[in-house]
Amino acid sequence: MKGSTEAPEIADRLATRAADRARPRTRLPAWVGRPGTRGWVWLLSVLCLGLTGVLFAVTGSAIAQTRDGLDVIGRDEGPKVVATADLYFALSDMDAQMANVLLMGSDHSLGDGRDAALVRYEQRRSDATDALLHAAQLAEGDATDEENVRAVIEDMSRYENLVAQARLLSDEAGLPAGSQPEEVVRLYRRAGELMRRDLLPKAYNLTLDSGATVRSTYQENSSAASVRMALVAGAATALLAALLALQYFLRTRFRRRYNIPLAAATAGVLVLGLGAIGMLEQQAVLLRTAKADGLDSVLALSRARAISTGMNADQSRWLMDPGRADIYEQNFLEDAQMVLFLVPDDDGVPGDLEEYTAEVAEAVPDHTAYPGRLLGLLGQEIHAGGVEGREQAQRRALRDYSAYLHADQRMRGRAEEEGAGAAIDARMAGEESVADHFDRYERSLVQLTALHTNTFETAVADARAGLRGWDAILPGACLGFAALVVLGVRPRLAEYR
Repeated sequence: MKGSTEAPEIADRLATRAADRARPRTRLPAWVGRPGTRGWVWLLSVLCLGLTGVLFAVTGSAIAQTRDGLDVIGRDEGPKVVATADLYFALSDMDAQMANVLLMGSDHSLGDGRDAALVRYEQRRSDATDALLHAAQLAEGDATDEENVRAVIEDMSRYENLVAQARLLSDEAGLPAGSQPEEVVRLYRRAGELMRRDLLPKAYNLTLDSGATVRSTYQENSSAASVRMALVAGAATALLAALLALQYFLRTRFRRRYNIPLAAATAGVLVLGLGAIGMLEQQAVLLRTAKADGLDSVLALSRARAISTGMNADQSRWLMDPGRADIYEQNFLEDAQMVLFLVPDDDGVPGDLEEYTAEVAEAVPDHTAYPGRLLGLLGQEIHAGGVEGREQAQRRALRDYSAYLHADQRMRGRAEEEGAGAAIDARMAGEESVADHFDRYERSLVQLTALHTNTFETAVADARAGLRGWDAILPGACLGFAALVVLGVRPRLAEYR
């Protein structure tokens, strides 16, 4: 059979061609390959709708990230910083009040009296317990912070046991002010060392942990704020360009001068973009205010108050425990320099308490004219500007701090000239006593801290108010833009049916 060997190949080719013709084919619209007027309308419309989705996603992400940063500073870690700062002060004041109680001995009427000191001790003990409970709640889920809180609770229990024993032995001895049995001094010395070396550092570590989270969150938000605004601006600009291109195309091809839906969409995108960028910029400013002028200052001043309270306790220890008077005086100077560190113009930093007191007196009358620099926890808060009344509060705090240091020098001078009894009177009795000047100084610090606390709370509240409503505005606006695009091109596309 001639040619029979080629017949199968021919049959296969014919069968393949028949199968190809029978197989259904998916065809793209004719305008995709060579878009005419209708194709360009479709392409530009789809581009506008896609860019609307991009604008929604970018702006929504920026708002969510801004809200997260605000929650960390205004609701989570920020309040924890304040709570742990309160704990630091409460512990320090507990120790100061117990030092006063033991210094009084059997002379219960000295100063505000033994009963008042014990009431304040119990009040600070309650404050410390509340602050610990608050810190424990905020630390839940963080193993390190939870362990730190437990350590503070255990050390606080040990401290209370030591001072309770010292107080009981002091009551049994019934000795006059400034005279305590050696065992009382030894027990309170152990309690004071526990407070200074363990309790207060651990309490401050809680503050540092929360403060580190606040700082990192703030830095991340600050560095990302400009990027977020740039992304929102870029997305809005791209959408505006696409809308303008679509309107131009419709105008030239269809001889329609205006397209009201597309013009409305263009105006809406412009308003939304500018509004979102302005809101994000304002959020960055408010976050900076809450952190720098609010929380940082509250933390610095709260610690200055706590350290000053420790200085107050060191004065009582200096009088009650002469064997370690030099150590307590050096502790007082070191704490004073943490509160306000002065660097004279000749860099001759005061080397002892008397020189330091004189240098502070020189800086106080007009700190703006002081030729040196004011550093330390209080010094870094002394600057111009800020909320109304802050500069007056700063000057008052400096003035009262200087007066407190001068009262301390008078007390030490009377101890050398007239003995411990006269020094105790200078420490606790009368309107011009050390205790009286300390109360005035402490009130000044509290008032200055309250101004910064109000700045923090106001900035956080304003930031929350600025974010309110955007969860509804953003999706509503973007859906509206999409609807307007459809309304704007639908009549033109209908002409091709």
